[in-house]
Amino acid sequence: KKEDYWQDWQLQDGTPCKIPSFIRVERVHDGSVVYGDESQVICIQKNGCLYFEQTHFPLKDSDDMTFERLPYYLQQIMWCRLGIPPAPAALDKEGLEIMRANAQALRKSTERAIYATFGGNLLEIGEFSFRIDNFLCELAANPKRVHTYLEKLTEFHLDNLRRYLGAVGEYVDIIGFGDDLGMQTGPQISPAMYREFFKPRHRLLWQYAKKLCPHIKISLHSCGSVYPLLKDLIEAELDVINPVQFNCKDMELSRLKQEFGRDLAFWGGGCDTREILPRG
Repeated sequence: KKEDYWQDWQLQDGTPCKIPSFIRVERVHDGSVVYGDESQVICIQKNGCLYFEQTHFPLKDSDDMTFERLPYYLQQIMWCRLGIPPAPAALDKEGLEIMRANAQALRKSTERAIYATFGGNLLEIGEFSFRIDNFLCELAANPKRVHTYLEKLTEFHLDNLRRYLGAVGEYVDIIGFGDDLGMQTGPQISPAMYREFFKPRHRLLWQYAKKLCPHIKISLHSCGSVYPLLKDLIEAELDVINPVQFNCKDMELSRLKQEFGRDLAFWGGGCDTREILPRG
């Protein structure tokens, strides 16, 4: 029942609101915490802060070399644990039936393009699992271990992609992937490192999505400066890039359009999202 998707909550300023019912969140003396399994605090919102910050990184101190428990690890990550209503978006029979019905109803209600959020993050999930500094070091120092990890993660995403598009694929036009590859000054990793670890796996995921649904377009949400990676992303069969942070290095709109406009749709770029949008 839709009324079961939500629970009452109160923002720090006293404003009443609704939050997903499947989130276990509690007030503590200095803010709020969210629990994962086994009473493990996975993120904290300190008093006076607008956001929850991830505090638990399941592979930070791990020596795991096989990652057979990957699904368990993912459920200990804030960004994976906190699903989106309706329901925790479980890709089981019941959850997929809900998604299919919602997608079908939406398709009947509009002729506009429908964007289906999927995720499929690779670099970011590694950073959320190991902690960003550790994962970047692992990429450089232990490439074999990282390849093993990313193989398991890609297999996990491919299975979810099969189920997800099997339910909603015929009703949607765009599928949204995510991976914040950029910073203000350039990519988090070198183009060479992207080509070794992530490009083949992005291509595998995106080609599989198009195999399942030949009509579908592939969109990637990637904040920051990603200019040095755009050619590789296009070669991996990306169709759309978002949000186009034009105030980052090498992200001038005219340059992007001139060099890549024939092959890539730029979604965004209409407003400075770091200064003007939040501060005016």
